[in-house]
Amino acid sequence: MFGFGQPKLSSEEKIAAVENEIKVMTEMQTRMAKICSQKCIDSTYREGELSKGEASCLDRCSAKFFEAHTTISDQLQKEQAAKGGMMGR
Repeated sequence: MFGFGQPKLSSEEKIAAVENEIKVMTEMQTRMAKICSQKCIDSTYREGELSKGEASCLDRCSAKFFEAHTTISDQLQKEQAAKGGMMGR
């Protein structure tokens, strides 16, 4: 409102932040797919479709993976904000 608080980001900085977020989410999705596939899908591929157990396992695995990612990201953001607040003193 009066210029206090967070500095305004330029268009280039905003684009870079969005590109970085896309990169992070893409990497997370790639890791999740690899880990959950290894854990949940039988490597002999006996059927063309996922079994009910495989589908359920993939659903639970991906939900847990995303929840862990979100929790860690939130914690890192809090720590970063705390460091930023300490530097401003």
